[in-house]
Amino acid sequence: MKYLKPVTASVSLSSALLLTPVSLTAQAEEAAGTEVVELETFSVQAEYVVNERLDTATGLGLTLMETPQSVSILTAGQIQDQNLRSLTDVVNNAAGISSKAFDSSRNAFSARGFDVTNYQIDGIPVTWDGGSSAGETQTDTALYERIEIVRGATGLLTGAGHPSASINLVRKHADSKELSGYVSASSGRWDTRSITADVGSGLNSDGSIRGRFVTSYEDGESYVDYAANEKSVFYGVVDADLGDNTTISLGASYQDNKPTASQWGGLPIFFSDGSLTDWDRSQTVGADWTYWATDHTTLFANLEHYFAEGWQLKLNANKTESTSDMRLLYLYGAPDPVTGEGMGASPARFDNRRTQYDVGARLSGWFGLFGRQHEVVLGATRSIQDFDYYNWTADSTAPVGNFFDWDGSHPQPQWSNHYRFSDQITIQTGYFAATRLSVSDELKVVLGSRVSDWERTGQNYGTEMDYSESGVVTPYAGVLYDLTSQHTLYASYTEIFQPQNYQDRNGEYLDPVTGKNYELGLKSRFFDDNLHATATLFRTQEDDVAIDDPDFVPDPESNQLAAYIAADGVVTEGYELELVGDLSEQWQISASYTRFEATQDDTDGSLNTVNTRFPGELLRLFTTYRWDRLTLGGGVNWEGRSYTEVTNTGTGEPATVEQEAYALVNVMARYRFDERLSAQLNVDNLFDETYYSQIGFYTQLAYGEPRNVTATLKYQF
Repeated sequence: MKYLKPVTASVSLSSALLLTPVSLTAQAEEAAGTEVVELETFSVQAEYVVNERLDTATGLGLTLMETPQSVSILTAGQIQDQNLRSLTDVVNNAAGISSKAFDSSRNAFSARGFDVTNYQIDGIPVTWDGGSSAGETQTDTALYERIEIVRGATGLLTGAGHPSASINLVRKHADSKELSGYVSASSGRWDTRSITADVGSGLNSDGSIRGRFVTSYEDGESYVDYAANEKSVFYGVVDADLGDNTTISLGASYQDNKPTASQWGGLPIFFSDGSLTDWDRSQTVGADWTYWATDHTTLFANLEHYFAEGWQLKLNANKTESTSDMRLLYLYGAPDPVTGEGMGASPARFDNRRTQYDVGARLSGWFGLFGRQHEVVLGATRSIQDFDYYNWTADSTAPVGNFFDWDGSHPQPQWSNHYRFSDQITIQTGYFAATRLSVSDELKVVLGSRVSDWERTGQNYGTEMDYSESGVVTPYAGVLYDLTSQHTLYASYTEIFQPQNYQDRNGEYLDPVTGKNYELGLKSRFFDDNLHATATLFRTQEDDVAIDDPDFVPDPESNQLAAYIAADGVVTEGYELELVGDLSEQWQISASYTRFEATQDDTDGSLNTVNTRFPGELLRLFTTYRWDRLTLGGGVNWEGRSYTEVTNTGTGEPATVEQEAYALVNVMARYRFDERLSAQLNVDNLFDETYYSQIGFYTQLAYGEPRNVTATLKYQF
């Protein structure tokens, strides 16, 4: 690997994007009046870059440089360095994507102005529709080798969804024939303790059958009064070579979350006189009996077979069962600024169960045409989700009283009349094909298309649901041109669709919302492919969005009280810069900057900024440097201004709730005592910044986590 030597003390993101390890010629040296920079060659294994082929965006098994879309990967090394324990932690540190809380157990993710609803596991789409109620956003990272995020429309592989991003969770597999793994123990602020073990080994004499087992247990309190959580994670997988060309993987995972004093919603924004509240970050609306318990059980099987001439068949199957058991208390209203009186309470008890089956098949390989080799993939996926939601009736509700004296001891009501209020079955089937055509040594064209069928039946809150979309065609097109061996210019057009249950004046369902993404970018690689830089311009839009039909007259006799027409929707325009990998053998970096604006045409022709609850500017930076046994690291997560238009619950007047731009600084240090034993210290929110993790959801707010300190001892073998 080649690195510039010496490295300057300060490198900006913009200059790093242009950095190229090319020696100056004698003429350039003379013109510049500088000396030729010497290059030193040595080998190093990158910890923040993945150079293998990926299926996340196209299914073709392309590298990051060969993929005509924005793709970011958080590797196991980066997850360890930053001590990212959940999927929400990953999103809060990933390029171009952000998170906001609904309450203590649910988070919403957003990218390029749209909600993120598309997920994959090992490249196979899974449906987490409405799944935040089952705690998926708190999925533990111990289960996964890395997490890949493709931004923009991803309909080629994922089918229905929004043109925001798709998150692919890549499972750990049994890839070691010898006994290997690690055990770690952590202790953090608020009496948080955890222990994790990850062990793999060959299970027979020649290692053709291998096993891996991962378990993690975490228990601790919170910066929020009375809140605590207990989390258990188990994962096991067996990978077996059935022959020289066939491998099968069988596995299962289980995660159980048992929080206490869970919050449903957040704190009031306004007092009864209309003035803004100012709560301690530890203040809660949870009671000592409230909880939002969730568990997830997954069974999976993967089969890979290699044919002659480089063709490969992949078969995947998942069964996931997720349940939630919720006893909650919702506080609402505006308290008096002096007495604390005036808030109401609404207790609720729910439980749900979601059973989901996801299967997929892919056949990929090479073919010759016009004297060149080209790649192709053919695939099919099918997902069946059965989602049941139940409710209980509360016999009575005690008054809140003075909210300033809230201590979580609000009495729990008696529950009765357990009944199902939602029963939905969603079936999605898709068939896709894609090819990468090698037009010349420098020019590659990626073309693809998907045909999808989508159906939802059942009932929700007493309303029957029966709508579907058949034969929806989703195109994919991309072109890449290698300017040099290190720089590739690309452009792409991708789509996605989202079914909707709105009807026109004739009672016909509207066509699905169509999401479109246009990208133009430059991808560069340095130091033997161990440092990647990307600069991207994008335009993302949703069309055929349902709006009220202004000429419709309600007809009670036909039981149609509303009608809708399709209109152009949200348009997002912006750019992204990303730099990730190794600046030297000892120096790793992950840096990105995203800026965009999401707008929508109003009926009067005015242009409105939308989805402002999420920031339109994001800066993510984290870097580490290693001196022999000591590694030091640090970074900053900066978010631009975000706001929400609400109604002041004290005055009834329109109001704006704002989160000004803020930065969270995080640092780490790791000392390796020997090849096996190391100790690590992470400090998150170093300067104890006060910020909102939620603004405006039901005219309420929540505070983000204060400074947190975690110490970890890890033993590898």
